[in-house]
Amino acid sequence: MKFNLLRKESLSRYLGADKNFVKSMTAFDLVAMGVGAVIGTGIFILPGTVAANTAGPGVTLSFLFSAIVCALAAMCYAEFSSALPVAGSAYSYGNVVFGEIFGWILGWALILEYMLAVASVSTGWAAYFQSLLADFGLKIPKALSGSFNPSHGVYINIVAVIIVLLVTAMLSHGMQTSARINDVAVIIKIVIIVLFLVAGVFFIRKANYHPFLPYHMSGVFRGATTVFFAYLGFDAVSSSAAEVKDPKKNMPLGIIGTLIIATILYMCVSIVLTGMVHYTKLDVANPVAFALQVVHQDWMAGLISIGALVGMFTMMITMTYSSSRLVYSIGRDGLLPSFLSRLDKNGTPQVAVWTVGIIIALMGGLVSLDQLTSLVNIGTLLAFTFVSFGIIPLRRRHDIGNRGGFKVPLYPVLPIISGLACLAMICMLSKETYIGAGIWFAIGLILYFSYGYRHSKINTDR
Repeated sequence: MKFNLLRKESLSRYLGADKNFVKSMTAFDLVAMGVGAVIGTGIFILPGTVAANTAGPGVTLSFLFSAIVCALAAMCYAEFSSALPVAGSAYSYGNVVFGEIFGWILGWALILEYMLAVASVSTGWAAYFQSLLADFGLKIPKALSGSFNPSHGVYINIVAVIIVLLVTAMLSHGMQTSARINDVAVIIKIVIIVLFLVAGVFFIRKANYHPFLPYHMSGVFRGATTVFFAYLGFDAVSSSAAEVKDPKKNMPLGIIGTLIIATILYMCVSIVLTGMVHYTKLDVANPVAFALQVVHQDWMAGLISIGALVGMFTMMITMTYSSSRLVYSIGRDGLLPSFLSRLDKNGTPQVAVWTVGIIIALMGGLVSLDQLTSLVNIGTLLAFTFVSFGIIPLRRRHDIGNRGGFKVPLYPVLPIISGLACLAMICMLSKETYIGAGIWFAIGLILYFSYGYRHSKINTDR
């Protein structure tokens, strides 16, 4: 059993299994997908709240330092996606370089990350949408306005269910169509952010930047640990490798390009926001809208709401897409039922797409997720850790060629630093997060040993 648990997948089998995917995505599509996942409502909230409570105007440096840490993991993902252009992201990478049991653990962690993230965002999207409807005098019936709670007269969050099913229906038509819609939505979102920056720069007062480091550098570093999670989502880009044109070139451009653009946008918003309003006044629910009200630019408040809705929409597209490719990959390997890996004539895993979509819709519509969203962080950081350290065994695999592809510089120092930085982040998570993760992984191991191990393609094909 030990040998089988640690038996590693071959790249050739993965490439053969994924050959029916349509390779339609470009570097631009990948960057749009990554920016769509990373830049959400957080860009309108985090720069203000972190400035007020932790870093002051130095929050700009907090985003920069976090980006540097994320860049290390991003480079590791870029090398893996260049060397292993297959579906499944860290799950498939783990199978190839560490062995099946580690791949399963990573896949189970990513299922939690992706699905829980989308379900949580769907409820936020529903709240923003209902608020927008209220401005026009419209109201969703109470029974259909929140998670299942009969004692309060609430049975389902119908808006959250509908938006997830709409995203799923869009993805079911293939990634080429979905990418075009996502590209347009991301452009709209960036235009709204740029409009805020252009309008806000005229209201910057130098006095608001003093003191620049009221909480000293220690506050900047504490702020960096908080805003680190604003960058999560760039890793989802790697799940599309099997559907990308020239993956050796375009995958690194997509992953690293996403991080660069996200960093520039976060830092610019931080600079303008803390220049418009003194940081001590930004501890509010929506700091960007508040700043616009302070400088009497209320006309942009509606645009910010639209930007938030579009931001959440693009995040749901990317994460639902990534979830479906992950579930497809696990089904491809036999660890989940094989029907999940079926592709239609257009190269789309319809069963995986709709399975993921329906589960997420039920979670967003019926379950209160407030206490579970922190589990997204541990799933992401666990994947980052394995991918970072995984560069070392990847380089030792002589059967995997990466000639002309991206390679992490300063090997093996940077991969080791990246892995240690991710472990440090994991150590900062709460006790409740560890308990929740422990329960989730216990369920995963039971499922693996009761079904996955016996149906694994590695074991049945040997």
